[in-house]
Amino acid sequence: MPTPFRLFYSNGACSLAPHIALEETGAPFEPVRIDMASGEQRGSDYLRINPKGRVPALAVGDWVLTENPAILQFIARSHPDAGLWPEHLRDQARVVEWLGWIASTVHVAYAHVRRAERYAQSDAGLAEVRAKGLQTCRDLWQAVDARLGDGPWAIGDRYSVADPYLLVFWTWGGGSVLGFDMAKQCPGWTAHAQRMARRPAVQRAFEREGLVLPATT
Repeated sequence: MPTPFRLFYSNGACSLAPHIALEETGAPFEPVRIDMASGEQRGSDYLRINPKGRVPALAVGDWVLTENPAILQFIARSHPDAGLWPEHLRDQARVVEWLGWIASTVHVAYAHVRRAERYAQSDAGLAEVRAKGLQTCRDLWQAVDARLGDGPWAIGDRYSVADPYLLVFWTWGGGSVLGFDMAKQCPGWTAHAQRMARRPAVQRAFEREGLVLPATT
């Protein structure tokens, strides 16, 4: 019997979120790594799968789903026993709120620093985009930290698919592009990342992608 889901991902990209979510379900899936450093995402083979040329993409039988908010919700709702999607309508709305904010605002701000060439061409324009993007990220990372509060999870006591998505951006916050001192600047978010690092599904996804887990002490 063929594996029902195939996840197209790139190491350390935002596809880490559905990678973790699939590991959380315990269901079989086929991880397919796309080498973005070599431009594989722009090759004809991958563009036939996802014409957007981005990761993640989730192949489900003979159809393909793209965009993290859609993929994460689909994974969660198609595996109800995994407990990734809350039962109550208000909590469901809160998860969607997190997914939308991360995708439409937090990720876009990061792209202004990481992918400034999408938004400007001249050296002066690129520098301005990066500088403004960095300040916007600084403000947004602090806003996420404040919104998380004491957690323990994105919507309080209930773990959901919003939590793996948040872990991606905690990781990026401390990476070379932004260089934030996450423990100092975002202590609540760091505590959330430490809780995430104790989850076996997170450990498996990080190991497959060759990533370093957040320190838990």
